[in-house]
Amino acid sequence: MKAIDTNILARYLRDDDVLQSARAARLMQRAVNERQPLFVNDAVLCELSWILASVYDHEKDEIIKMVDSILVADYLEVEDRDTVQTALEDYKHSKADFADCLIGRRNRALGCETTLTFDRGLRGLEAFKVF
Repeated sequence: MKAIDTNILARYLRDDDVLQSARAARLMQRAVNERQPLFVNDAVLCELSWILASVYDHEKDEIIKMVDSILVADYLEVEDRDTVQTALEDYKHSKADFADCLIGRRNRALGCETTLTFDRGLRGLEAFKVF
């Protein structure tokens, strides 16, 4: 299995660079045709959500749709699909960043009872405790 980084995923989703976006699209199509999914790790999703918000000025609902499209794509193998889905639900229903939601849910999935934080904006999220 081959993994992809944030740049390839962003170019594919945004289609904003004639050459690189086309190459990313061909790579995805090859993954479909050859039934060889491409691996997307959690760090890539954290970085992607940050880039979409801060570089491309996407609204939260647009970021949710893009991450959701990654989760349902059978040509992409997400590191921990169930945890990412739960983090996406947290993100939908809170003011927290997606990366924070994924950090909290990932820690839970790894056996941590909670994630301690100074970030008061995470109060109310089940996976966090403000310290």
